[in-house]
Amino acid sequence: MAQKLTHLRESPSQTAGPYVHIGCTPNFAELNGVYPQDLGNVMKTGVVQGREITVTGTVFDGTGTPLRDAMIEIWQADAAGVYPGQAGCDPNFTGWGRSAGDMETGEFRFETVKPGQVGFRDGRMQAPHVTFWIVARGINIGLHTRMYFEDEAKANAIDPILSRIEHQVRVPTLLAKAQSDGHYRFDIHLQGPQETIFFDS
Repeated sequence: MAQKLTHLRESPSQTAGPYVHIGCTPNFAELNGVYPQDLGNVMKTGVVQGREITVTGTVFDGTGTPLRDAMIEIWQADAAGVYPGQAGCDPNFTGWGRSAGDMETGEFRFETVKPGQVGFRDGRMQAPHVTFWIVARGINIGLHTRMYFEDEAKANAIDPILSRIEHQVRVPTLLAKAQSDGHYRFDIHLQGPQETIFFDS
């Protein structure tokens, strides 16, 4: 029998609203003095192992219009495929970043490292990837997706997550494209013909 709650009831869901930047990226919102720098702004705290990369992109709505108030968080393994807090992790890499979209263009940016392959629960290896979380006005619950790398075709072909996607024609929506040496572009489409694949949390 379900227990009736008489206190501490769940708050109703609501969009992130215009205050997400004030609470999560106060320096970006020009509220200086809360933190020396916004949390997640720097992922590399010293000399890191592996290949350093830059990831940029924009979140687009169903009309193809950039969202200029989106906030993105990423979580990833280091260059050896080890997450922060695990034995052998890169001590100069946080594995977590947060970026507010540029208020004019909507573009987000992360200075990070290219992740290594991570083991899957059945022993197979996952292709290098970065987990994304997106919030903005109009999004009631944060959206989860993954970014894989277009230039990791061999690893992508046997990735246990990518291989489970029923409509394989949509896999390219999860692939970051190399723009130049060390620079990858990953645009996120909320709706429309190029809609990005989103995952349950």
